[in-house]
Amino acid sequence: MGKRRLARELALQMLYQHDLGGASPEELAAAFSPEAFCDEADGTDETAASRRLAVTSEVVAHALRLVTGTITHLDEIDQLIRRQAEHWRLERMPPVDRNVLRLAIYELLHEIDVPKLVAVDEAVDLAKKYGAEQSGRFVNGLLDGLLKSHDFPGSLT
Repeated sequence: MGKRRLARELALQMLYQHDLGGASPEELAAAFSPEAFCDEADGTDETAASRRLAVTSEVVAHALRLVTGTITHLDEIDQLIRRQAEHWRLERMPPVDRNVLRLAIYELLHEIDVPKLVAVDEAVDLAKKYGAEQSGRFVNGLLDGLLKSHDFPGSLT
């Protein structure tokens, strides 16, 4: 697994904790346990061990940058989601889907070195892995609509 993907997974977990409990990025970082994060991988010792090696200070720093940026721009991000999500109130969305969308939109808006389609693909993968059965389709549809209706900086591919 790549460092950026691992950082996104970690960022998603931190955003989920922030969303449900209101913890600040600093509190989330202080409470972060690489061992617990790695052991949650998929239950296999091999996967947990390989993730433990991959969770470097660089990965954690990138995750914290994503979390801090997402939280800093939360009003702007949530406004984009609300405009695009027909018949869905943001507060009624499953927390995983809501935070996958927030993370992806932060990347679309502010991580211009990440191609837009990569940000969308990564978000869909996160939604499939951590969300409900239809989460991947929901996230893909909403982000695809945003790409068509909003001019994000950076390259498409």
